[in-house]
Order: sequence, then structure tokens, then C-alpha cells
Amino acid sequence: MKRIHELVRSFQEQELLLPIWFEEDKLHFIDQKKLPFESRIEAITEVDELATAIKDMTIRGSGAIGTCGAWGLYLAALRSHGNPEAIIQAGALLKQTRPTAVNLMKTVDEIIGIVQGKGSDLIERIEQKTIEILERQLAFEHQLGSHGAEMIDEGDAILTHCHSGALAGSGYGGRALSVIRKAHEQGKNIHVYTCETRPYLQGARITAYELKKFGIPHTLLTDNMSGYCMSQGMVQKVVVGSDRVASNGDLANKIGTYMHALAAKANGVPFYTATSSHTIDLAVAAGRDIEVEFRDASEVTSFQKRAIAPEGTNALYPSFDITPNELISGIITEKGVMQAPYPSSLRSLQSTVESGV
Repeated sequence: MKRIHELVRSFQEQELLLPIWFEEDKLHFIDQKKLPFESRIEAITEVDELATAIKDMTIRGSGAIGTCGAWGLYLAALRSHGNPEAIIQAGALLKQTRPTAVNLMKTVDEIIGIVQGKGSDLIERIEQKTIEILERQLAFEHQLGSHGAEMIDEGDAILTHCHSGALAGSGYGGRALSVIRKAHEQGKNIHVYTCETRPYLQGARITAYELKKFGIPHTLLTDNMSGYCMSQGMVQKVVVGSDRVASNGDLANKIGTYMHALAAKANGVPFYTATSSHTIDLAVAAGRDIEVEFRDASEVTSFQKRAIAPEGTNALYPSFDITPNELISGIITEKGVMQAPYPSSLRSLQSTVESGV
């Protein structure tokens, strides 16, 4: 446990905006549903509590819930005193929480791969693997941020959707905000248009919160304003995050991403997604094969338990949509910016990652 505590202290010294961390013998995380008006920190000791927090979007964002796979199995190892069956069961529970995002599944599978034997040695091996995953994910954010910042020009106005930032990642900038934050740190004069992102309002509540914290100039838009803004020449780039990328380059991201991509294509605005190699799922041929999570309709007809539609109103809530690869100008990764034809560039990327180059 000492090494985990040293890692957390190291992250805190870097002034990262951590979504989840280990302190004493508990997992702590920021309740993202309360932002930006309340900074509530929750503390838990059981994996089923973590699963609930992921499922109800108290913790959210593909990168953040990916690291939850590592934190959760480390917690399971501690609580079970290194019982392999308990750890495997915890992994299965976590993988059931959000079916569209692939990072959590890959992280769980990576740790389950070393689960063999009992006792303190297993706990130590899971602790070391957890540290490796957390350090790798943070490095990815800096690396993809640097590659993506090369796509951003002086004076650009950048539109983003949902929240793909520090609290959705490893604390630096997640996916899209890693690109934006790195460009800002390079001294580029940029402006960000953040779409509010109905029905959970992640863009209004959390992206705007982080942009303010990072000192990046920004303007809030409702989701249905993006086409108008692009048609008026107000936007030079679109940069969004990603929950899963199919092997042909089709993108699964927060619902509403597809309509922004269509508007960008119609107005000649480059559209990028920022992701890590772990979010690319070569086992999925195309976007049509990605399972889209449908959430409870009450999340559309109410907000923070307050009704916003007449009682009995029917509603639909697909949490994600699929953006076809032909609308994507580039896929920003920790290894560089992948471009069409995506089937070959993404497979080349995967080969590079597997070889450790």
C-alpha cells in the first residue's frame, strides 16, 4: 500500500485534478453530479459501491472509469486478502456498469490476466500493475495533448462536446481537454466553445468548470447552436473525446457528437477525436457493432430530480451515438494523429503499441 500512497502524493504534487484516488484504506472520488456548485468527495470501501458510482455517473468519462478498473480490483484484492475468485467477481461486476466505453473492460482484463495464486504476493502484483496503468494513462494524456496541439493554430476557436477533461481522465486533461490545455500552455491564443450536452449537462457543468480552472477563454453554447456558429465562421476546429473507436475509425461518443460532425463537414471545419490506443477496439469492425447504452428516460424528463416535462411524457435516452469515419479528419492518440484510411492506420498503431515502440 505504501507504493500506492507514494503515487497519489506524486500526482497531487503535480496539481492534477484527480477524479479518483486511494487515501488510507479507502477509495475517494469527486461526485461529478454535484459540480460545479458543490465539490463533494465520497469515500468507499467496497467494489459494489464503486460499481454503483460508475453506473449512476457519479464517476464518469472513459478515461476515469478506465482507471476505476485498476482502483476497483486493487480494492478487491485488499478487501479479500488476495482471493483470486473475489477479484475476478469484482472485475465482472465492474465490466457490467457501462457497456459502450471499452477502457474499463480492457483495464479489468489486463489485471485479471495476472490473477493467479493467493496471498500477499498477488496483492503486491496487482498493486504494481495498478501503478503501471495509472502512470501510463497520465502519460497518454500528456502525449496525445502534445500531438493534438499541433493541429491547433494561433487564434483558433475550438468547439467541444460533453466533458472529456481531467475529471474524465487521469487528472491532466482527459482526451479533448488535453489537446486544448496543451495548446493553451504553449501560449496559443485560443477560445473554446463548449456545448452544454443535454441531458446531463456535462459541458455546462464540468467542461466549463475545468476551462475556468485552467484559465482558458470559453463560451457556453446550447447543443443546437453549433451548426449556426460553424456556418458563421466562428469555429475553426472541433475536438471531442471518445468512448470507443471501431477498427474502421467509426466513433462512439456522447450523444450529440454525430450532429456536430455533420455540421462540421457541411461547413468545412476539421473534426477530430482525441483518444488513447486503449479506446480503439480492433475487435469491433464498425460503429454499427458497438453496443449503445440506453439510460433511464427519467434522466431526460427531469434534471437533479426536478421535472422539466409534463408527468407521463415519454422520452428516449441513447447515451452515445456513432459518428461515421468519413466525417473524422483525424484520430488523435498518444502515438500521433491517425488519418484515413483508418483500418490500416489504426492497425499500424496497434502494432506499434504492442511492440512497445
